Amino acid sequence: MRGRDVAARLGFVFVTAVLAALFALPTLWLLTAPFNARATLETAWPQPPTLSNFRQVLANHDAVTGLLNSALQATGSMLLTTAVAALAAYALSRARIPGARVFTALLLMFSSVIGGTVAMVPIYNIILKMGLIDTQLGVILVMSGGLLPTAIFLLLDFVNGLPRSYEESAAVCGARPWQYLPQVIVPLIRPGLMVVGVWAFVGVWGSFLTPYILLRSNRNLPASVQAYQFYNDNGQPVLTLVSAYSFLYVLPVLLLYLWVNWKYGFRFFGGIKG
Repeated sequence: MRGRDVAARLGFVFVTAVLAALFALPTLWLLTAPFNARATLETAWPQPPTLSNFRQVLANHDAVTGLLNSALQATGSMLLTTAVAALAAYALSRARIPGARVFTALLLMFSSVIGGTVAMVPIYNIILKMGLIDTQLGVILVMSGGLLPTAIFLLLDFVNGLPRSYEESAAVCGARPWQYLPQVIVPLIRPGLMVVGVWAFVGVWGSFLTPYILLRSNRNLPASVQAYQFYNDNGQPVLTLVSAYSFLYVLPVLLLYLWVNWKYGFRFFGGIKG
């Protein structure tokens, strides 16, 4: 191996180690601080470990309700986004629509350039006229609308990768056209649907601005907003409670990722019908 290759390899290892340390330190803090009755910003093993922080967090009714609201908003947006994106991707892939590729590209471009923050005023007015201010449905519709262009773009690749011979074989076997998507296409693009579903869930689970603006009642706020319950009057976080609440807040997303990775990770996609 030449000296230049060795230097490049060492440089890669060094940069990777630095990046890994940057991610590892906050993770270690999140794993230790919730179990420390005297948690600070320093990463230290609790002496002794305790669950008192979790007991105080779970005794806060608004904080627990916030976690349930986050689950409702994230699950509702995930289901709506995945279902509508699958229908749209199938239609754009199979129907002969002039300019379908241009339409998809423009939709993706405008959704990336014009973010939810920029469009929040007209979005707020639309939701207000629909009578959905301070409702979970309003948040789900807004979040799903913002995620749809990218979700359609992601699923379009999966549907385009399937030959039309699948539908032709199904038609020979007596299937109706309305059965192609649920009984032929959806089972074959399940990995893509799970990718979009997890991506949508994580995106809504961590959202702050949209629910903060559209929701008014304390009982409707998600966990990302309810986290301010654990700040003192001076605006400083109570680290023992914030760390415990953050641990509970991260747990569903982590479990969802591990489940999807176990269920669909590194699996074969598609296939040829015999």
